[in-house]
Amino acid sequence: MACIQACSNAMILALTWPPEAYLWFKTLHIVGVVVWFAGLFYLVRLFIYHREAEELEPGLRTAFQAQYALMERRLANIITTPGMVVAVACAAGLLSVNPSWLHQGWMHAKLGFVAVLLAYHWFCYRLMGQLQAGTCRWTAKQLRALNELPTLLLVIVVMLVVFKNQFPTGAATWFMVALVVFMAGSIQFYARWRRLRAESLTAEVSG
Repeated sequence: MACIQACSNAMILALTWPPEAYLWFKTLHIVGVVVWFAGLFYLVRLFIYHREAEELEPGLRTAFQAQYALMERRLANIITTPGMVVAVACAAGLLSVNPSWLHQGWMHAKLGFVAVLLAYHWFCYRLMGQLQAGTCRWTAKQLRALNELPTLLLVIVVMLVVFKNQFPTGAATWFMVALVVFMAGSIQFYARWRRLRAESLTAEVSG
């Protein structure tokens, strides 16, 4: 009985929105998602640079790490988190306009992945605090791998929104998964190649 009442209340709320509300919520939701993901991608990249700065000589290390810490705080507080708030708030608005989505499996799956993304967002703040306190134990290599997680979540969420309950499981889907894995592996390989090349050049100069 309570469930029926809740659904009725949701329908009444949906009817109170003006006709253009859905389009406004959708527009702002997309903008919020773009800003949120852009911030998450660059934030962890700054973490990688912050960690690699530990290999510099003391004078440069202090200056670079202080600058990275400032950039991280500004990016997280001025861009990434506001983008997340807009995306989540407008998503709630979309659900209030279309409460029937809450009864569909694709939406349940999407909300589950969004919960993972929110946990990732919170974990980034935790890493940022550890980096600034000098207690972070994550290596630059591990942070690079961590930086690929939002890409995978983004692909899955977009596919759920586009395909909804007809989520594909054929060859095209596995091709997309393989492509994401390949891109992540390529980034890791390039980072390793660049590091080895820098070490080789350093050895040559020292020699």
